[in-house]
Amino acid sequence: MTLNIQRRSLVLGGLATVAAPFVRAQASDSTSVRLLVPFTPGTGIDIIARTIGPHLSERMKRSFYVENKAGASGNIGTQDVVRATPDGTTLLVTVNTMVMNRALYPHLPFDPVKDLAPVSLTSWGQLLLVTNPNKNLNSLQDVIARAKANPGRLNYGSPGAGTPHHLAMELLKNKAHISLTHISYRGTAPAVTDLIGGQIDVMFLPIHVALQQVKAGKLKALAISSDKPSPLLPDVPPLNTLKLGNLNVDMWYGVLAPAATPKPFIERVNKELKDILALPAVATAFQAQGMTPAHSTPEEFGKLIVADAKRWADLIKAQGITAE
Repeated sequence: MTLNIQRRSLVLGGLATVAAPFVRAQASDSTSVRLLVPFTPGTGIDIIARTIGPHLSERMKRSFYVENKAGASGNIGTQDVVRATPDGTTLLVTVNTMVMNRALYPHLPFDPVKDLAPVSLTSWGQLLLVTNPNKNLNSLQDVIARAKANPGRLNYGSPGAGTPHHLAMELLKNKAHISLTHISYRGTAPAVTDLIGGQIDVMFLPIHVALQQVKAGKLKALAISSDKPSPLLPDVPPLNTLKLGNLNVDMWYGVLAPAATPKPFIERVNKELKDILALPAVATAFQAQGMTPAHSTPEEFGKLIVADAKRWADLIKAQGITAE
């Protein structure tokens, strides 16, 4: 009898040990969920998190709160999520710089493609190619022609090496076989100031950053990154009018989780996001930042991430780009 009791205790103890990881992985139905933004407050990515967070809290009956952890072009916050316990209590809200960084920083202690689980796209954002109105550049074709006639004479600004603003221009240079000189700034604001002042010639800017200056006549829009004109600037032609291949440099935004996060949790968040992103109030909030809501399945988002990582890695290698 004593032997049977001992055996039963061993069996139950073993089952508890096996079940413990599963219990921990699922023990998140009432705990708070951190929406980590790897950039500063007030950015488009931050606004996405602060827009979807309350809706997720209401629908999933648990608290979703935003935490900003900026630094190293988003790598510090991204690494925090990679290392977080995959129990459905941490999500990353980020932008496609995540996959650009993979090639720009080859010695990262993590792989943002392999070490994160896609949840869903949230939106797309457009970039505008803009110039100072006094530069006598009236079209995208003018930029190409002048750059070919005087290689390296035209310059362009960016808020830093490896940013979407920088890589968008490098892609245009690569496809059009032209040379422009890169002027790197510490942030967008000083670059825009010099663009308006005439110290730099052209620059890619997010549409919400450039729109006010374009409407005020301080900047001139030459092209937009998406395949179709934007309703905000319907007369500005897409980059693909050059017929030089894939020049779409729209920025994607999305939500990811630590690898091995339980699939039911990912599927639930994805389902709720589909409804949230269809709300008119969300579309209005995103439009103010020059973004268009977009939803995807985790699998579709994963394929986009893999394809985008290769695309930008190939460009970074071809153009010899290094992070500063």
